[in-house]
Amino acid sequence: MLEDFALETFVGLVGEVFRVTLDDGSMLELRLASAVASPSRPNAEPPGRAPFSTVFHGPPEPILPQRIYPFQNDALGEFEMFIVPIGPEGPAMQYEAVFA
Repeated sequence: MLEDFALETFVGLVGEVFRVTLDDGSMLELRLASAVASPSRPNAEPPGRAPFSTVFHGPPEPILPQRIYPFQNDALGEFEMFIVPIGPEGPAMQYEAVFA
């Protein structure tokens, strides 16, 4: 499913809630804060999709370690995605997913 995701998949969902299932079965809500195109690299082969990244905001605790998590979203359904904590912004912890 991730191979079908493009920047356009997420742009309209900025502000929406994404639920992450943790190992103990509990869920943590992350809110999509941004979805932006990544700069293109000179002399790179044309990709199957244009690279982009998404940033999610979550509670300050617990801080999720980087890895693949099961996600759920009302518009996108269930899927797995690799996220990396990139630090706090105000009262939120930020997580990034990069699509190349």
